[in-house]
Amino acid sequence: MSNPILPLSGPSSGSYSGGGGGGGGSEWASLGVSVGESRNRGLPLVLRRLTKFRSMDFELAFWQLTYLVVAPRRVYKQTYHHKQTKNQWARDDPAMLLLIAGCIGAAGIAWSILYRFQPLKALYTISIMIFRDFLLFSLITSFILYTISNKLLITSSSSSSSSSSSLQLSDNKVEFAYSFDVAVNSFFPFFLTVYIGLLPIIAVVTKDNWVCLWVGNTLFLIAQVQYIYVTYLGYVALPFVARSEILLSPLLPIFGGYLLSLLGFNIAKHALEAYFGQTWK
Repeated sequence: MSNPILPLSGPSSGSYSGGGGGGGGSEWASLGVSVGESRNRGLPLVLRRLTKFRSMDFELAFWQLTYLVVAPRRVYKQTYHHKQTKNQWARDDPAMLLLIAGCIGAAGIAWSILYRFQPLKALYTISIMIFRDFLLFSLITSFILYTISNKLLITSSSSSSSSSSSLQLSDNKVEFAYSFDVAVNSFFPFFLTVYIGLLPIIAVVTKDNWVCLWVGNTLFLIAQVQYIYVTYLGYVALPFVARSEILLSPLLPIFGGYLLSLLGFNIAKHALEAYFGQTWK
């Protein structure tokens, strides 16, 4: 491939463009982050860098969020870049976490205005959206898929392709930090479809007629399919993961539940009432 799909970094992209990643290692060393530390500590390293804004690449994170919506497969092509330059599959830059949290905060403000919440209630709603819906759910999902992938999806051979050989995958194991990255990636399209998509049509999906029911239920179907598909792409991108089609198995009950819901159960209306604790007026 002659040109990278995504910009590899912002101001420091030149250090990654030559020497097989040697420049990238020296730059991370200048930030006090060694390759070995990055590999061994994973997710905690991301959390420790939350306050180091100068070392965050918000430009790359923005492009990744954009491609998660229009072409999610391209985002996972960057995993090879991480492995080559930092000897780990997972990101160690928390810029995407902060961008998504900011988007969720803005959505929380919009929903609070829509429901006419008091400031304290609005702050509570924003906190629930960020810490429970996003971070806690992503951590739980990543732990489940981390366990499943390492027990059921790992192939016994690591030399099935030339790309695998070039990366020298001697330890065929899915990193927990990478599973967390995949969960974060999967949440963003779901967030846009449900948290943002429902905002302009809330008066429509809460009406008691079949067409409005179909609109709301289809929106939730699309969001769930997006979440599962982006998750699947994250694991199929790893060269040592086999049988990744197992991750698509939830689609069958989801489609079955969607068809049953069209008989008269308004998912959007009931979800909004349960989430905000009041009926839309």
